[in-house]
Amino acid sequence: MRRPTTTLIAAGMLGALALTACTPGSNSTSGSTASQTGQVNTDPASMGNVTLTVWDQEVRGGQAAQIEELNKEFQAKYPNITLKRVTRSFDDLKTTLGLALSGNTPPDVFQANNGRPDMGKFVQAGQLLPLDRYAEAYKWTDRYPESVRKYSSYSEDGKTFGTGNLYGLPQVGEVVGVYANKAVLAKAGVTEVPTDWAGFESSLQKVKDAGQQPLVLGNLDKWPAIHVFGTVQAQTTPADQIRQLGFGQKGGSWTTPENTKAAQTIADWVSKGYFGKDVNGLGYDPAWQAFSKGTGAYLIAGTWLQADLGKAMGDDVTFALPPKAQQAPVATGGTGIPWAVSSKAKNPDAAAAYIDFITSKNAMGVLAKTENLPVADTAEQKAPSAIGQDVFTAFGTAVEDDSLVPYLDYATPTMADTLGAALQDLLAAKSTPEQFLDTVQKDYGDFVAQNG
Repeated sequence: MRRPTTTLIAAGMLGALALTACTPGSNSTSGSTASQTGQVNTDPASMGNVTLTVWDQEVRGGQAAQIEELNKEFQAKYPNITLKRVTRSFDDLKTTLGLALSGNTPPDVFQANNGRPDMGKFVQAGQLLPLDRYAEAYKWTDRYPESVRKYSSYSEDGKTFGTGNLYGLPQVGEVVGVYANKAVLAKAGVTEVPTDWAGFESSLQKVKDAGQQPLVLGNLDKWPAIHVFGTVQAQTTPADQIRQLGFGQKGGSWTTPENTKAAQTIADWVSKGYFGKDVNGLGYDPAWQAFSKGTGAYLIAGTWLQADLGKAMGDDVTFALPPKAQQAPVATGGTGIPWAVSSKAKNPDAAAAYIDFITSKNAMGVLAKTENLPVADTAEQKAPSAIGQDVFTAFGTAVEDDSLVPYLDYATPTMADTLGAALQDLLAAKSTPEQFLDTVQKDYGDFVAQNG
């Protein structure tokens, strides 16, 4: 998950779910042994008395609302399975999960960030249960296309990201696109939000000539510019090449004419004044909040801002996949944090049944009504707002067209820092496009060489 996070106090436990962590998979009195024989029991009611310890970071707004509702429904339908839920902020979960999984009493079900430093490391350590047989039993592969499943897939040794066994299943999707302020565009004489790249770049200059800021970007935190570069890169570079780089797979190269053109575009935007002068000194939250109050024509950002921007801007804001220069509107994106199962879970069938329940068609409806972006069956859902429907349409299109490409900082354990710092230098005109690409290529090249 690439969504920005804020350190939060862990939410209090609620009702019957509100218990502290305990030994996972406690004393099933008549639990199925099918999972131990290679078969799968998909009938939770027949599993006897089971306790599942569940760790999640669904602590904000609609995130909390959806999981609380689904947990209550699950407990009502399967009273023989007791959920012991532990909530943590994203940062806290990321910090504590590794230690918990290496101990003797890890949680049964938990959210594990898909990147190499987290899920990849857990796979290498043998701490996650492969979910392929459950995917077959529950027909997850029918509802989750490969373009989504690859974000939770690793080779058995954890070295190859984006292919191999399935180790998690997400509830929500994410895609980076373009938020547009129609009122600001109209004042600049742009009556329609551009749907092609040439029109988009032309509108940037029109907005600049009208005395407005074309692009809003706050890159103090370094990672926001990764989304902007990814959007530009997708206009010049084939999707398969971006996936190779983003998943840190062998055979790719950053120092190509296509990537050079993308880096040059960013440099040109800087020299033309399309970004604010304080682009590297402005934080992510102040930037999008300024956009919500009428600063700037465009904000390149992810779908996680949908609810906040819609609430603040109403009908003035739209969201769409990046205007396309290629045949398909390739877009950076992926999934929220997947739900995974410990390899030490005493009742893996029950754990998988819980994941199936919170990712079912019914669950996708609950996600939609609570202002979340369902990762599956997206086109069948009705969003509660116009901007929400824009988001549903954009993500559904990207999945259907197989045009999602990974966040570029997935590539290596150090790529987030390397790419973030290199983009700050590019935006500050402290490096040339070629120097920028050489820096990123070294991180990528060193990693794939030693990754075997």
